[in-house]
Amino acid sequence: MTADQPPFVLSTKIGPVLRLTLNRRAARNALSEALIAELQSALDGIVNDGSVRAIIIAAAGPAFCAGHDLKEMTTRRKDIDKGKAAFAALFAQCSRLMQSIVRHPVPVIAEVQGVATAAGCQLVASCDLAVASSAAQFATPGVNIGLFCSTPMVALSRNLARKHAMEMLLTGEIVSAAQAWHLGLVNRVVTPDELETETMKLATQIATKPRAAVNTGKEAFYRQLELGIAEAYDYASQVMTENMLHAEAIEGIDAFIEKRAPNWAYPLSPTGGEG
Repeated sequence: MTADQPPFVLSTKIGPVLRLTLNRRAARNALSEALIAELQSALDGIVNDGSVRAIIIAAAGPAFCAGHDLKEMTTRRKDIDKGKAAFAALFAQCSRLMQSIVRHPVPVIAEVQGVATAAGCQLVASCDLAVASSAAQFATPGVNIGLFCSTPMVALSRNLARKHAMEMLLTGEIVSAAQAWHLGLVNRVVTPDELETETMKLATQIATKPRAAVNTGKEAFYRQLELGIAEAYDYASQVMTENMLHAEAIEGIDAFIEKRAPNWAYPLSPTGGEG
């Protein structure tokens, strides 16, 4: 089996951490229809899996992800509509994937070992956290070939300050890992040899936190960003009220007051006790 044959996403579970590895090495892990479908299926398949507490999206080979598969897309120009329907379906499929990462109850961490361009950069920006190798590079270079990175723009503009996002989009220039950290696109930059270990360390740290609180917090974080400040506070207050009634909060607060370690029991029902 070569790296450019199915499966295009390799799945490995290490304790509570699920590692999903893009596996189109020969195609620089370009987001073909098949790869997107496999990654979507892998994410959908563990939405209700309480044993998974953190997800890492990594990649095989020297590139993290080169964006959409332009060779695959170009073949559709032979269609009667010159590929319009196929392109619309592909961008909708990719947009659904990116939104699934944001809406997924489990935190998702990008482990970026190499170049992440266009929709590959979008994938990094869509993840909740990102750890990059010092050798990693980022770009939204669509403007250079007459195809402005409009869908990557959605994720990029929600991670970076406006002028930084616009500069990346308008120039298409490559951004180093150090620059990406400065711009806020990644959380940490480590040496290539440390990348997998440090990403796993971060994922494991998150996996030790009370599951319901993390799931609730992730959902609330993104939802409040879409609201005005007054509505955001109203919404966040409702979330905290419900959170206070959860068994994890009851146990955690009691443990804090009693100066002892909390005893997290899983699975827990929303109002206390084991579900």
